[in-house]
Amino acid sequence: MNALLALKNSLWLEWKIALRFLLDNRLQTLMIAIGIAVGAAVIVFITALVTGLQSNIVEKTIGNQAHIRLSVPDPANTLPSATPHTTVLVLESKRARTVKTIPNWPLVLSALDLRSDLSVVSPLLSGSAQAIRGQARQAIQLMGIDVARYTRLIPLRSYVRSGSLNLRAGQVVIGSQLAADLGVQSGDKLVLETLPPLAASGTANRASSEAPTTTATHTTVQIAGIVSLGSSELDRTLVYADLKQTQFLLGHPGAVSVLEIRIPHLFDAETLAGQLGRQTGLKAESWMSKNGQLLNALRSQLLSTRMIRGFVALSVALGIASVLAVSVVQRTREVGILRAMGSQRGQILRIFLWQGALLGLLGSLVGATLGLGLVEAFNRFGPKLFVIPVESSLFIEAMLLSTLTGLLAAAIPARRAARLDPATAIRYV
Repeated sequence: MNALLALKNSLWLEWKIALRFLLDNRLQTLMIAIGIAVGAAVIVFITALVTGLQSNIVEKTIGNQAHIRLSVPDPANTLPSATPHTTVLVLESKRARTVKTIPNWPLVLSALDLRSDLSVVSPLLSGSAQAIRGQARQAIQLMGIDVARYTRLIPLRSYVRSGSLNLRAGQVVIGSQLAADLGVQSGDKLVLETLPPLAASGTANRASSEAPTTTATHTTVQIAGIVSLGSSELDRTLVYADLKQTQFLLGHPGAVSVLEIRIPHLFDAETLAGQLGRQTGLKAESWMSKNGQLLNALRSQLLSTRMIRGFVALSVALGIASVLAVSVVQRTREVGILRAMGSQRGQILRIFLWQGALLGLLGSLVGATLGLGLVEAFNRFGPKLFVIPVESSLFIEAMLLSTLTGLLAAAIPARRAARLDPATAIRYV
C-alpha cells in the first residue's frame, strides 16, 4: 500500500514539474501546440474528406449492383485431339446468347441463407425483350425479382420517382429514361415482346432446310412505377417485373439465372466469391473483379492519405523533438538540481516524456476540434457534391496519434536529460 502511494506521489510530482516547465516558456509552448493542432486538423480533415469521397464513389458506382453474383459457368470448348503428323483446324463460333438457368437453385438459396457472412441473397431471372408503345419500340432487359429480397439487396424503393414498387401480376416498373423515350408514365399500358427459349435438343437434329421458327409473344402490362437509378444506360434498358411473371414471359417456369448477394463488408467480396464458387460449383463474380479500375483508384487514394498522415505526423514529431531538445538545454541547471536532490534518472526521463505527451494531447485536442469544424463547414458551405461523414472515432484516433507522436518524439531529448551528470549540470550557466 505504501509503495503504491509513493508511486502515485512520484507520478504527480513529475507531472507538476513537466507542466511547470511548459508554462515557464508559454510562447514556445503555444507555438508548438499550434503546430500540432494544425497537423491534427489536417489529419482529421483529409481523412474524413477521402473517406467521404470514397463512399460517394462506391455508392455511385455499385450502389445499384450486387456485391457478388452467382451464375452458371460458361461451357468449356472441347477440341478434337490431334494425331501424329496431322494438323487440326478449328473454326470457333460463339454460341447464341440464351438464358442459362441455375439447376436446383432453391437448395442453393437455402444453403446460402444459413451463412452469417452474407447479408441477403436474391434470386433473379433476366432476359432480353422489346418494350412497345404504339410505333415506338425499345430493346430492354427484363428483370424478374423477388421484391422482398431484392429491396434488401438494392434500395430500389429509394429510386422510385412515381408510382410504387408493389409488383403484382401484369405490372412492371421501368426506368425513367425508358419512360421518356416511350412517352409513358405510371398507370399507362405497355406491350412486352418476348421470344421463347431456344430448344437446343429440338433444333440440333433438324436439317438445314428446316430452319427453326420462333414466334414472339406479346403481353400487355401496366406500369406500376418509374425509377431513376442514376445511370442513363440502366434507366433506358431495365424493366422490373415479379419473378414468377418473368419466368412465364421468358419461358423458364420456376427457373432463375443469377443469385445476387450483398455482404456486410464491401471489400471482402473477392475472398467470399472464391469461397462461394467452391461451395456451389457456380461462377462467382465480385464487384471487385468487375471494377478493377475503380478498385485501383480507391487504393491509390488510400495510399496517398496514409502518406499525407505519415508526413504530417513526422513533421509534428520533429517539431516536438526540437522544442524539447532546446528545453533540455534550457533546463540543464534545474535538471542538475533535481538529480542532486535525489531524483532518479527514470523520474527525469518521465518528466520530459510528460511534456511530449501533454504537448501532443493539448495540440491534438484543439486540432481535432478544428478539423471537425472544417468538415462541418465543408458540408454546410462547400460544393455539396457529397457529404463528408463525421465520426467520433476519427476524433479519438487523431488525438491518440498526436499524443503517441509526442511521446515518441520526446524519447530522445528525455534520455539526454536523464543522462546529465548532476555536478556538471549544476555548474551549467
